[in-house]
Amino acid sequence: MYDPTVARLTYRALLGRRRALILGALPLLLIVISVAVRALTGADDQTASDVLGGFALATMVPIIGVIAGTGAIGPEIDDGSVVYLLSKPLKRPAIIFTKLIVAIAVTMVFSAVPTLIAGLILNGNGQQIAVAYTVAALVSSIAYSALFLLLGTVSRHAVVFGLVYALVWEALFGSLVPGARTLSVQQWSLAVAHKMAGGDLVTSEVSLPTATVLLVAVTVLATWYAGQKLRALTLAGEE
Repeated sequence: MYDPTVARLTYRALLGRRRALILGALPLLLIVISVAVRALTGADDQTASDVLGGFALATMVPIIGVIAGTGAIGPEIDDGSVVYLLSKPLKRPAIIFTKLIVAIAVTMVFSAVPTLIAGLILNGNGQQIAVAYTVAALVSSIAYSALFLLLGTVSRHAVVFGLVYALVWEALFGSLVPGARTLSVQQWSLAVAHKMAGGDLVTSEVSLPTATVLLVAVTVLATWYAGQKLRALTLAGEE
């Protein structure tokens, strides 16, 4: 199910000079903010939770997920170069699975690692805040990558739709409309973080069992459907 050649090409596309600069901008900003906050306020658990939850998990992780997930396949479909890939003797689900693994790896590196560094800067991992949010970033990276890879497969406007989901649905409606929080990858990952951190500093609107089921279901279904859409794209090209 994993093809090294497809993976190498996908890594090269995602980590090109311009896209790498974009991917690195938000993590760098998070670390700069963390250094400034620590210098101004000192080590404070509540402040660390606010910064990691409000910026790292709510903004940085989904945006990086959009860039990595849609960028893993969207540009190839837009410029037609995906035809050359589909002409190879590769199973379509294997192509999707390989690109998903690459998107997850890139999202994790550019989101979870900076989150851990920022957490250590902010409060030295007091009350397991840094580790809890890092695990939340790792978990959400998987779901975001699958969702946005699917968007990149089905729509030429995947980046726009991905940003709408990440910044409007999760950040805006998720904070204002209680029912919307149940359908939020951010809240699902916060349930995992809450279990690790304990206490009241990290909270979620979704229970851990529900969050686990939804994270797995969304990841599996999005990956499966992306494979089906890619297979249909092949048939359309052959006709």
